[in-house]
Amino acid sequence: MKNKFKKQKYLIIKKAITKDVANFIFEYFSLKKEIFYFVYEKTKRIPNERLGINGDIQVQDSFASYADLVMETLLKTLLPLMEKNTGLKLYPTYSYARIYKKGNILEKHKDRPSCEISTTLNLGGDPWPIYLEPNIKVDLNPGDMLIYRGCDLEHWRNEFKGKICGQVFLHYNEKNGQFKNQNLFDGRPMIGIHPTDLNYIRSILTE
Repeated sequence: MKNKFKKQKYLIIKKAITKDVANFIFEYFSLKKEIFYFVYEKTKRIPNERLGINGDIQVQDSFASYADLVMETLLKTLLPLMEKNTGLKLYPTYSYARIYKKGNILEKHKDRPSCEISTTLNLGGDPWPIYLEPNIKVDLNPGDMLIYRGCDLEHWRNEFKGKICGQVFLHYNEKNGQFKNQNLFDGRPMIGIHPTDLNYIRSILTE
């Protein structure tokens, strides 16, 4: 496996987590999305980003969440599996999850340095393939994941024809790679901490 990843810069891992676990996380994240939009509709204000965000630079109208605690737990617990299949010594940077909806498109792009070794893990919903350059189509079932070099390989998704699709991205750096010691926890003091938590701590310490 590790030699295959080294050669082609990507690898598909079937049943990285069980279908039941994937479904549980999908239902959890779907409920989080419902809470986000309930709060927004009631207050007409965007809730704290710890709960999530309504779109980002890459996909402007999908629910997303940086450093969700469940996803960060996956980031930590799947580290040994990532190392085993890539043959690399890794450290975690961050997690990012989205629930896509009909019409969403993920444009062709390469990732920032914190995403040197990445995985997209299918949590549930309708199928939606991801593509890697030059034109490699990857279909994932709930619980399956694709490991890829996010900074090296362009990747994208064409227009989503389904209703809903949940994915989580887990990002790592090589311990002895080009970004050695630069992006541990994506600049955070620990896994699970969200930027809004850090802002709160700073506000308390400066009172």
